[in-house]
Amino acid sequence: MRNVTDSFVSLGHWPSAGSFGFNTDILSTNLINLSVVLGVLIFFGKGVLSDLLDNRKQRILNTIRNSEELRGGAIEQLEKARARLRKVEIEADQFRVNGYSEIEQEKLNLINSTSKTLEQLENYKNETIQFEQQRAINQVRQRVFQQALRGALGTLNSRLNNELHLRTISANIGMLGSMKEITD
Repeated sequence: MRNVTDSFVSLGHWPSAGSFGFNTDILSTNLINLSVVLGVLIFFGKGVLSDLLDNRKQRILNTIRNSEELRGGAIEQLEKARARLRKVEIEADQFRVNGYSEIEQEKLNLINSTSKTLEQLENYKNETIQFEQQRAINQVRQRVFQQALRGALGTLNSRLNNELHLRTISANIGMLGSMKEITD
C-alpha cells in the first residue's frame, strides 16, 4: 500500500525544465495511457455510435409505422364489424320474435373476436418495439466493446516491448506478494 501512495505523491514532483527522459513509474504512465485511450475511444467512437443509433432508430420507427398500419387495418376491420353490427341489430329488430337470443349471441361473439384481435395486434406491436430496442442496444454494446478492445490491444501491442513486459510482470508479482503478506 505504501508503494501505491508513493507513486501518487511522486506525480506532484516534476523534473527540472531542461531534462528529458522516460517515466518508468508504471502507475502514472498507465493513468496517462488510459486517459489517452479513453479520449481516443470517445472521440472516434462517438460518430460510429451515433450512426448505429440513428440506423436503429430508423428501423424501430419503420417497425412502429408497420405496427400502426396493422392497427389501422384492425380499426378498419372494427368499423366494418360495427357496420355489420348495426345491420345485425336492424335484423334483430325484425326477427325479435323468432330468435332474439341467437342474434344477441352472434353480436357478442363478433364484438369479443374483434376486441381480441385488436388486443393481440397491440400486444404484437409492443413486443416488436421492445424486441427491436433490446436488439439495438445489444448490437451497440457489442460494437462499442469490440472497438474499445481493438483500440486497447493496438495500443498495448504498439507500446509493449519485452523489457517493459518483464518489468511489468515483476512489479505485479511484487505487489501481489506484498498484498499476500498484508492479508496473512
